[in-house]
Amino acid sequence: QVQLVESGGGLVQPGGSLRLSCVVSGSIFGINAVGWYRQAPGLQRELVANMPTDFSTGYADSVKGRFTISRDNAKNTVYLQMNNLKPEDTAVYYCNIALKLAELAPPQNYWGRGTQVTVSS
Repeated sequence: QVQLVESGGGLVQPGGSLRLSCVVSGSIFGINAVGWYRQAPGLQRELVANMPTDFSTGYADSVKGRFTISRDNAKNTVYLQMNNLKPEDTAVYYCNIALKLAELAPPQNYWGRGTQVTVSS
């Protein structure tokens, strides 16, 4: 059974940094697109950063220059490095991965359960 497990969240002061990780557990053939989303209380889930391919990235305007998404396909892991964190970054962060269970299978979309990030002094 394939699962995505996020880690690295926590409480940090404004200006601080955190690195989120998302590990794919279970047997898969490969990872296609990856992304990180977040959802603050009372708000809709929003895209923070994504990597449609190994060499392309996209970021929400609110995090450009502060967040960096990366992936290690050999480890089936996706990262989100978050620097210069602000109180408005407080949210539950979710990883989203499109992966293939077999070579000829179509990509399937998976979500992690989320990790809480709180930015507060």
